[in-house]
Amino acid sequence: MNDREVADYLLANPEFFVEHAELLTTIKLGNPHGKAAVSLQERQMEMLREKNKHLERRLSELLRYGHENDSIASKFGRWTTRVIAERDPYALPRAISENLRDVFEVPQAALRIWDVAEAYGQSDFARQTGEEVRLFANSLTVPYCGANSGFEAAQWLDAADGETQSVALVALRAPGASGHAETEGNAFGLLVMGSPDPRRFHEGMATDFLTQIGALASAALTRLLPH
Repeated sequence: MNDREVADYLLANPEFFVEHAELLTTIKLGNPHGKAAVSLQERQMEMLREKNKHLERRLSELLRYGHENDSIASKFGRWTTRVIAERDPYALPRAISENLRDVFEVPQAALRIWDVAEAYGQSDFARQTGEEVRLFANSLTVPYCGANSGFEAAQWLDAADGETQSVALVALRAPGASGHAETEGNAFGLLVMGSPDPRRFHEGMATDFLTQIGALASAALTRLLPH
């Protein structure tokens, strides 16, 4: 019998070691953690302990993710409350970006919107933006997170805390008929967050909360657009 046949036989006949219990202590196996040989029972216990350690690490990791998501959800709730509570349309864009810095501890945050109603045309948040920025915003179907590779929008940020190394860029779009922001074209602004830490916003990070932030900011800022 070859190795595979022996293994198949033992799997098909689990009562083998019940009928030959003495083999559990007489068979000696190499110990991966030392030179001394161990019995089959001891090796099985060692494997179970290793499996339990792996499961404990996995459970600890899942609990950590759960706590992080709870923390982010709590912060999102606080940020949302502050944005909704801002009644001054002129102060709304600043409230959105300042509270991102305060609540989420984002080092840098700013936004610009374009094609605003005439009453807001001279505001800082409506300053002229390049056509390249508008095209880029229109192309974003999900938030961009990654290195700052010379984005024009990164120049809107206050670099007092250090040079912007990583950014998150979120397109601002009017909600569609479904109540959700459209995902293609018609962006009326861009929200940008930045950090001197190159890993704060990185490619591959989850963007669910960024998407929700963009959707709520977009809905709030539509009051600044022509009606």
